[in-house]
Amino acid sequence: MDLSRPAEATPTLPLRVKLKPRQPYRLEGIRLQLICEPGAILQTRTIISPTQVHAALAAWTKETREHFIALYLNARNNLLASPYVVSVGTLTASLVHPREVFGPALWAGAAGVIVAHNHPSGEAHPSAEDGAATKRLAQAGRTLGVPLLDHVILAGEGYYSFRESGALNG
Repeated sequence: MDLSRPAEATPTLPLRVKLKPRQPYRLEGIRLQLICEPGAILQTRTIISPTQVHAALAAWTKETREHFIALYLNARNNLLASPYVVSVGTLTASLVHPREVFGPALWAGAAGVIVAHNHPSGEAHPSAEDGAATKRLAQAGRTLGVPLLDHVILAGEGYYSFRESGALNG
């Protein structure tokens, strides 16, 4: 469908248009909402372990500032979208609030969320702030019915998983 010319007839809804990545589109008087339809998984990668999280997010281990990233999964643990950068912090801290993590999860229709952040220091051990943020996110996930499946700290070649360590129960 050519969006540069007016349509000759009123299209029936829902209107399906293939959009090219990273190309802006402007449609006067039309609200566009992109939704991942069932069966149209953007990446078919299944994430079931912190090792897979580390492999999927390996590029962030080289960053010099903390990046807090969310992975939104369907009921079969398939990614619903590309990794979502929730926040970018400083060398030693990254701010995160449940609304920034779970808002997109609700829009995507996620069945579960895995969060991760990098430690530029290369040390995977969690700080007290990491533990507090994990508890807050886990509680919010339980309340919303979209469980926090894991929180993984990425550090160079290693990682720390709150789920594997038993610090994230349920």
